Amino acid sequence: MTTQSSLKTPDMRLTPRRTLTSSQRRNLTGYLFIMPFILGFLFWFLAPALVALYLTFQKYNLISAPQYIGLKNIEDLFKDPLLLLSLKATFLYTVLSVPLGLLLAFFLATLINRQFRGIAIFRTIYYLPSIVPAVANALLWAWMFNTEFGLINVFIRALGGQKVAWLQSTSWAIPAFVILSLWGTGSAMIIFLAGLQGIPDIYYEAAEIDGAGRWTKLRHITLPLMSPIIFFNLLLGIINTFQVFTIGYLVTNGGPENSTLFLVLYIYRTAFQSQKMGYAAALSWVLFIILTIMSFITFKYLGSRVYYENPGD
Repeated sequence: MTTQSSLKTPDMRLTPRRTLTSSQRRNLTGYLFIMPFILGFLFWFLAPALVALYLTFQKYNLISAPQYIGLKNIEDLFKDPLLLLSLKATFLYTVLSVPLGLLLAFFLATLINRQFRGIAIFRTIYYLPSIVPAVANALLWAWMFNTEFGLINVFIRALGGQKVAWLQSTSWAIPAFVILSLWGTGSAMIIFLAGLQGIPDIYYEAAEIDGAGRWTKLRHITLPLMSPIIFFNLLLGIINTFQVFTIGYLVTNGGPENSTLFLVLYIYRTAFQSQKMGYAAALSWVLFIILTIMSFITFKYLGSRVYYENPGD
C-alpha cells in the first residue's frame, strides 16, 4: 500500500499594507495645496531673477551671445538721466495715487456697507471698472483726456473754464494718470467692504449707549479694527503703482518729454526697443531693491501701528 505524502503548501502570509498616518496625510495634503505656489515661485520668480542677475553682468542684444562686461551696467545706472526721470515719475505717481485711492475705496466701502433693496446693484456698478481690461481702460481714458474732443474738457468748457492739455502738458500728465488710477479702486473697495462687514455690531451698540457719535465710532472703532485691511491695501497699492506699465505705454508712451516714463516702461524700452537686455536686467534689480526697501519701511513704521484683535492666535 503506497502512502501518499501530504502536500506542503507554502506560507502565503500577506505582507501587511503600509498606510499613512493621519499626520502624514495632513502633511501630504498641505504640500499638494502649496505646490502651485512653490512651482510658481520657482519658475516665475526665482528662475527669472537668477537669469536677470546673470544678465546684469552681460552685454546682450537678443541676437548675439551674451558677453561678460563686469560692472559696466551697474556703473551706467549712476550716469543715466532717464533713470532719474523714470524714478521721479514713478514716485510722484505713487505718492499721489495710493493715498487718494485708499480714501476713495474706503469711502465707497462705507457707502455700500448697508442693507437695503438694490444694494447689490450699486456694489456691482462700483466694482465693474476694476475688472475692465487694462487696454480698454487706457483707450477709454485717452479719449476722455483728449484736449479737443475729450469728455472731461467738454465739461470744463461747459462750466466756463479753459480746456486743459492733460496728456500734452508735463504739469498735467501725472495728475491725469492719478485720476485714471482712481477708476480702478473697486478691488480695494471690496476688500474694505469685507473688513467692515467683519466688525461685530456689538461694538457700535455699546458706543451708542455711551453717547458716541458717528465720527467717534469711526475713529475709535472702525479705523482701529480696519487697520490690518488698510495696511494690506496700502502695501498692495505701493507695489502695484511701482509696476505701472500698460496705461503709461498706451496713453502717452512716456511723454510728454518723458514726464510719464515710469520705471517699468523704461525697462521695457531698454530691453525690447534699444535691445540692451543686460542694462534692462540691471534696471529690473533696481525696481526689486526699491520695492524691498519700501516694503521694509512700511512694515517697520506702520506695521507696529496695526491693531490685531487676537495677536496671540
